[in-house]
Amino acid sequence: MVLTASLAAPMEGHPALLVEKLSHGRVRCHTCLRRCVIPPGGRGWCRTRENRDGSLYSLIYGRVASWSLNPIEKKPVFHFLPGSMWLSLGSLGCNFRCPGCQNWELAHADLDRKLKYTQYLGPEELVALAVRQGAVGISWTFNEPALWLEYILDTAPLARQAGLFTNIVTNGALTLEAVDALGPHLDVYRVDIKGYHPQTYEVLAHLKEPEAIRQAAVRARRRWGMWVEVVTNLIPGVNDDEATLQSIANWLIGDLSKSTPWHLTRFHPAYHLLDLPATPVKQLEAAYQLARAAGVCFPYLGNVPGHTWENTFCPGCSREIISRHIFTVTAKRLTAGVCQLCSTPVPGVWQ
Repeated sequence: MVLTASLAAPMEGHPALLVEKLSHGRVRCHTCLRRCVIPPGGRGWCRTRENRDGSLYSLIYGRVASWSLNPIEKKPVFHFLPGSMWLSLGSLGCNFRCPGCQNWELAHADLDRKLKYTQYLGPEELVALAVRQGAVGISWTFNEPALWLEYILDTAPLARQAGLFTNIVTNGALTLEAVDALGPHLDVYRVDIKGYHPQTYEVLAHLKEPEAIRQAAVRARRRWGMWVEVVTNLIPGVNDDEATLQSIANWLIGDLSKSTPWHLTRFHPAYHLLDLPATPVKQLEAAYQLARAAGVCFPYLGNVPGHTWENTFCPGCSREIISRHIFTVTAKRLTAGVCQLCSTPVPGVWQ
């Protein structure tokens, strides 16, 4: 959408947080798990943070590449105010370079060429826009929101003051310092768990720290009380084997909660993975059955429009209590978080 925001943005950059100064003008960024050591004049792996004479600057503070008003189901998040509309926005850059990225035009963008096509939306302007649009919350998404740490920290408290909820849709590769900085200000933490083993993350993200990604999600939930939902996009031959799925299920149950929603989504060929097939629906269904057998209460299938397993079933009576079609809630048999059919409480945040 075309932004109505001011163009009077600091194109020269914004001072970054979570920075350690090193010798010879170098700095270490502590925003994401890469903890890049950046020499003077250099940029981090994400390309959005630049060392200028021994000080680190964010090049994308408030620089919005895309925004839209859409349902929370699109994140996907199913157990936090189903059917509610959120102002969703993103910028450029990512600390991953996934070969099958669905948002590669933003995440893999060349900032030197593309940043001039973004528009600046200051914290106050963003909150005012969300209120005008009738959103119940703000979702930082599309590219990796951890790179917007400073912008989120300036905006989220204003959003809370305006009665708005807050959400990030993240790959999860945040340092614990970043999680703790964001913790008091976020309501929903929607995280990708792309696999379980370092080898999978090396292939997909050029990073070998899946345990740290899992630890960040647990910290978001246990220390800060964020509502957490997990997505695993099943890529044929990459992360769809039974051992991987069983390991993720066991982690969910043991370290988060058996009630944590787990979205098992269908991969569609994109970017550098155009040679792979879409995930067979039968394979997704087998993954769903594995999750249920392991004890996960709320697995879901995603990117399979009209499938019955995109709906929510009561953990008490097993009947369908939230019906969905794509991103639309079509029926709800839930009142104040309680099943209307058997009075069983259903974990989540409900209207």
